[in-house]
Parts: sequence; C-alpha cells; structure tokens
Amino acid sequence: MKPAPFIRHVPRTVAEAVTILAEVAGADGRVLAGGQSLVPIMAFRLAKPAHLVDINEIEELGHIRNNGTTLAIGARVRHAAFHTPVVAGPLGAILTYVARHIAHYPIRMRGTFCGSIAHADPASEWCLVAATLGATIVAKSTRGERLIAANDFFRGLMTTALTEDELLVEVRLPQPPSDTKFGFNEFNRRAGDFAIASAFVSYRLKDGKIAEPRIGVGGAEPTPRRLTDAENELAGKTTGDVAFRRAADIASQVVEPLEDHQTDFDYRCDLVRAVVRRALEMAAT
Repeated sequence: MKPAPFIRHVPRTVAEAVTILAEVAGADGRVLAGGQSLVPIMAFRLAKPAHLVDINEIEELGHIRNNGTTLAIGARVRHAAFHTPVVAGPLGAILTYVARHIAHYPIRMRGTFCGSIAHADPASEWCLVAATLGATIVAKSTRGERLIAANDFFRGLMTTALTEDELLVEVRLPQPPSDTKFGFNEFNRRAGDFAIASAFVSYRLKDGKIAEPRIGVGGAEPTPRRLTDAENELAGKTTGDVAFRRAADIASQVVEPLEDHQTDFDYRCDLVRAVVRRALEMAAT
C-alpha cells in the first residue's frame, strides 16, 4: 500500500519547526526524523497524518555533546552514530553494545535515537536505556522549553508526555562514574526482531559489595521501567550467581507483562528472569 496524501514541511531551524508544528498539530501533523517507525505505519494506512514536519534539514539537531556529566543527543542523531563509542568510559561502550541489537543495519543507518524515544515502543532498546539511566527529555514548542524526566515521559504503550505541538529536540543521558559496570540482554525470536523482553542493568562495587544498582526491563510491559524491588534485593550483596538469580527471580515476580497469542503471562515472566540474570552476569565480566 501507499501512504495517504500529506503535505511535507521542511524547516531549517528549531524555531521554524515548532512554529509549523503549532499550526499543523491540530490536523494530525507529525514529526518526521528517521521515519523507520512512522513511514511503515503510514504505508499500511494505520496513520494518515495530513502534514509531516521533516526535521532532517535542521543542522542544530545533529549534535552529540559531552559536558563531562551529561551526554546530550540531538533529534537528528542516527542509531549508527553509536556503532563506535561516542564518549569515553563505560557509557560509550555500553551504548555501542546496545546499538548493535537495534533492528538491522539499514534501519540503524536511518533511524534516530530521539525518534525511538518519541515513538515509545515498549521493545525499544533506547527507551529502556533512557528509563534505566534516568534520562531527561527536552521538548520545545512555541510556548518554550520543557524538561521531562524519563519516568514521567513514558505514559503507556507508544504513549508519552509530549503534547501534539511539542518537538523532542534532545535526550540527555547522565554519565555514571567510570567504575560503573553495565550489562544488557534481550530476547527476540530472530535477530533484528522486536525484543519480547530485555534488561539493562548497572551497578558499582564498594568494598566488594554491590552499590547503586539499577535494573531496567523493557519489552515485557507497556513501558520500560526500573524494578526497584529487584534493585533493593541486589544492593549490598556480593556479585555472583546467588545474588543475581535472586534479583532476577524478584524481577520476574513484580513485572506485569503484556500477553499475545504467542506469549502468555508465565512465558514473559520467565523471559524477564532470564534476561535480567544474563545482563547482571554480563556486567560482572
């Protein structure tokens, strides 16, 4: 199929983009960045926006900035930018590792980091990273700029706190200390398919004990989120099979998983248990 007719707008600045978006939002105007989620939906006519605000010509949105404490990622930055580390230390390394799990190479060359956040697919790897690390989402409109914490941003299945006339211009990831350990694991039926369950974890070691643990789960529920009960179980423990399995067991007990004709409640709970344990084991290596 082909998309329904639409008008394409090509602003050159953020100010121009938000002005256009304010004018067309009421007519189901949408923002086009990488288009790897929106365009297929339009092709099947599951979405019929009358206007597309194409931000690909806005140079100021192509930035990756490191100020030492925060990594700021602009709305035009492609997944492929993370094929090699964009910042020194563990954050750069884990972002590169996660990027390799996003769909397929051609999609990574076109799709964008911020577009993935705005689309809010529960299986999105970047949404999981943002939720677990406590990212800040920067939105702009003709009313000004708004900073939204990740735990307030994701509202439900492909639903966010963005209003229809707001443009997501940047995502800011906090940079953890250099001794932070990271792990990531996801399960999908074929390489490149959407994750049925995924886990992103981090922690530090203080006097041989786990400190500042973060355990995030994606794919299994309508939104990615941190599992504080599992984190609390891990804090203060020695790394190893016993602690990791116990935290993974708790994670599987506290999730409220999605179900479909192929994946029932118990199956997804088991997957959560597996991906959390494997992510913790990766962090320990």
